[in-house]
Amino acid sequence: MQLHSIPPTGIDRVCFAYLKALCDAPEPVYGLVRTASGYVLLDDVGMQEVLARMEGRKPWGPPDFLSKLLHKPDWYKHYTEAELRRLRIARCQPAFLGRILRRHLPEGTVYLNVGQSNVTERLIRAVKSVPKSRFVPFLHDTIPMDFPDYQTPDSIKRFEQMFAMLQGSADAILCNSQVSADDVKRHMAPLGVVPPIHVAHLGVDNYFFQYGDNKGIPTLPKPYFVLLGTIEPRKNHALILDVWEALEKELPEQEMPHLVVCGRRGWMNDEVFDRLDNSPQRSRYLHEFNELNDNQIQALQKGSAGSLFPSFCEGFGLPPGEAASMGVPVICNPLPVFREFLKDIPIYASVADSYAWKQAIKELAQQARARGKTQWQTPTGSGLPTWESHFNVVLKMT
Repeated sequence: MQLHSIPPTGIDRVCFAYLKALCDAPEPVYGLVRTASGYVLLDDVGMQEVLARMEGRKPWGPPDFLSKLLHKPDWYKHYTEAELRRLRIARCQPAFLGRILRRHLPEGTVYLNVGQSNVTERLIRAVKSVPKSRFVPFLHDTIPMDFPDYQTPDSIKRFEQMFAMLQGSADAILCNSQVSADDVKRHMAPLGVVPPIHVAHLGVDNYFFQYGDNKGIPTLPKPYFVLLGTIEPRKNHALILDVWEALEKELPEQEMPHLVVCGRRGWMNDEVFDRLDNSPQRSRYLHEFNELNDNQIQALQKGSAGSLFPSFCEGFGLPPGEAASMGVPVICNPLPVFREFLKDIPIYASVADSYAWKQAIKELAQQARARGKTQWQTPTGSGLPTWESHFNVVLKMT
């Protein structure tokens, strides 16, 4: 989980939600962080202090000597690792992790690994050396094994190694959907015993994600649509760029909707990057923003004609859920996971049918022009999953 300067996306958003929820829980909570110089262990107070800094209620402190020695001066870890060392109750080299955990953690500790990171045999042995401890990792999806074309060879290898390690050591596994749980079982069953799997839909009620303010949001001509997500191959930005080129050919200028691309640029997507950089529509109908915070994105969503999600695959899909929770119309590919938790709320359009996408966008743009400046209102009784219901499941099973 990134701690400093970078608005959380994807799994980091889930980690942030867990940090907030566990800091509010009555049980004692500890945080274990791997740094460049070893592990640091935080108690309740330290966790609350980290949360305060992530939410902007307190500033991050200055880098210490070790950070200056180990990191580039302008790297965010320059600050975060120094602050973690100041807030720690203990720190150690990896070889002594078990000793530190046994000294500080109570019997029956449950180790939740939400970020799918820092999973090593040494760490698992250290955690399990605490009497009656349990190891409960969160597996968000099996995309690297099911859709390897969207991953780098190194990331596939790392995921497969982690997956095998979790199967052999987890006391239980958390999944964000029944679709993901079924995928995990499908891959684990031929290899041996499958640990108990618990499904807890991620919350889409935005309660945890008030990250930064909404000052400085761009002023955009209406109607506009938001295409939100890291710009990587599986998000399928190319389809929407194709649709916008087709729209320009058939619509008069005064009826042409604008496209707002929000998200950091990812990997293995040079062709799309080139199209974004060199499109004749750029700054006319096409706008790209790479570093907006949550509140800025929410403000853009509420003023939009709709939100677009043409992904080829998803582990869950927080952004379409969060858009739907604000009452914003959603057009998305009919992925099984979307149907599982969004049900009939979105407009479903196959990514194999660009005409369906074009027609749905034209209809929503027309509705937006008729609506004028009125923003979307949060629906009531939508049945969308909440973070409260998510943590009710998690805390009961741990």
